[in-house]
Amino acid sequence: MKLEIVRKIIGGILLVSLFSLIFFQPMREYVSVPKNITLFEGQDFSFKKAAFVSATVQSPNSNITLDQENHSVAVKASENGKNEMLLEFAGIPIKKVDVNVLKDFRVIPGGQSIGVKLNTVGVLVVGHHLVNTENGKKSPGEIAGIKIGDIITEINGNKIEKMADVAPFVQSAGQDGKPLEMAISRESGKFTTKLTPLKDKGENSYKLGLYIRDSAAGIGTMTFIHPQSKKYGALGHVISDMDTKQPIVVEDGQIVRSTVTSIEKGSNGDPGEKLARFSSDREIVGNIKKNSPFGIFGELNKELKNGILDKPLPIALSHQVKEGPAKILTVVNDDKVEEFNVEIVSTIPQKFPATKGMVIKVTDPKLLEKTGGIVQGMSGSPIIQDGKLIGAVTHVFVNDPTSGYGVHIEWMLNEAGINIYEMPKNKAS
Repeated sequence: MKLEIVRKIIGGILLVSLFSLIFFQPMREYVSVPKNITLFEGQDFSFKKAAFVSATVQSPNSNITLDQENHSVAVKASENGKNEMLLEFAGIPIKKVDVNVLKDFRVIPGGQSIGVKLNTVGVLVVGHHLVNTENGKKSPGEIAGIKIGDIITEINGNKIEKMADVAPFVQSAGQDGKPLEMAISRESGKFTTKLTPLKDKGENSYKLGLYIRDSAAGIGTMTFIHPQSKKYGALGHVISDMDTKQPIVVEDGQIVRSTVTSIEKGSNGDPGEKLARFSSDREIVGNIKKNSPFGIFGELNKELKNGILDKPLPIALSHQVKEGPAKILTVVNDDKVEEFNVEIVSTIPQKFPATKGMVIKVTDPKLLEKTGGIVQGMSGSPIIQDGKLIGAVTHVFVNDPTSGYGVHIEWMLNEAGINIYEMPKNKAS
């Protein structure tokens, strides 16, 4: 009986000790150390530790060094490669941390206002219309099962690239009374259908009964330029057709310099907008190769400077971004890039690409006075924190124009085809 009481007392003491250890501040700090740490060459990562915990590096030819004090450890990255750090208590291993050091990587931040012209793959169907025939009003396109958002890629086996390619086939088929063989690309897949053009009794021409478009234009903001490859990223979100609301499938496109003429100030429930025009020379400064959920991407063929921060900056990965003050670069007047203060309200360390990684809030009185916060056309404005490029502005909150979403820069770089995780090749012996 006495032995059982002693066991209960010892069990109680151990339980209390365990809870005390869990809630002991240094132990909580140790538990919070991540299992994986990724750094760029020249960067460091610090964490707090208990005085009785020590850290060691596994590899003797180490690409990282440790600077230890009683209650902290600073991991300093010197050369790219992989390593392991071991945390020990009284010589007993208690936690292994994988340390991955990436090559020093820098890009030039943007901020410039750019004009964007996208050319679609084929021609985009943006609406139906009724042809006034002798037998009543009909839409040949609708009869053929063609829907808004479909893309016409071929007619009678011939590739369709622009609207002007369509008309000769329509008139010829109408006069011959033969249906057109239409190759259609839809989000769910590709298919073919037959369409017979009909004659409008009020005109001497045949019609498809479809509204079509082969290009789209708008403005946005440059996010980054990779100085070695001349690759760029801009906008931070996909460009969708204004009528169909579907993402535009890009054949090719161009970017030109743009000038902001005025600002429609945003208010609750009514997002504002930059009113801009393409620069008068309309000189093409780059191409567009991709239109994705993370923005538009391509290569520059002309130098594009922002005038205030034209040197390459290091980047921060999503887990390195922190809540607190930051800055954005954007244009609110003419073509002058300016720097404005914002606050990172929240940030999500993302392991996989996602478009909404940060919530930001405009705090700069000058920008709030001019725009009311985030406005359309500001998408792509680079976000800089502690001297590092961390992402881009993407969306405004409709009911709070001072705030909106941002995308982490690593996902935009990935979409641009830039591999920041490239590891060194093994050296020959």
